[in-house]
Amino acid sequence: MQYLLMIYGNEAAMTPATPEQSSQMHAAYGAYTEALKKAGVLLGGERLKPTSTATSVRVAKGKTEVLNGPYAETKEQLGGYYMIDVADLDAAIAWAARCPGASFGTMEVRPIWPMQ
Repeated sequence: MQYLLMIYGNEAAMTPATPEQSSQMHAAYGAYTEALKKAGVLLGGERLKPTSTATSVRVAKGKTEVLNGPYAETKEQLGGYYMIDVADLDAAIAWAARCPGASFGTMEVRPIWPMQ
């Protein structure tokens, strides 16, 4: 079964990270990604640029509205994701708990709903 592991964290808290802290975080994510690959469960994943680069789009009464930046005010922002294929929810939760993002933010585990 496919799951999306979404990594939420506080962008503002990450900004003052030292080069050494950033290097350690990159290494931790690299090791996690390699573990997913070795286990044969990784389908994809990417890091996202900060919410300051986001554009929100919605259609109201047939008119398209484009807003710069995120629309919702939240304490944590979506910073990246992994898509995995594992046996069940328990396995997806176990992988989410191993993600470095689980130590400083929230991991949302959501099953994929195929469009067929």
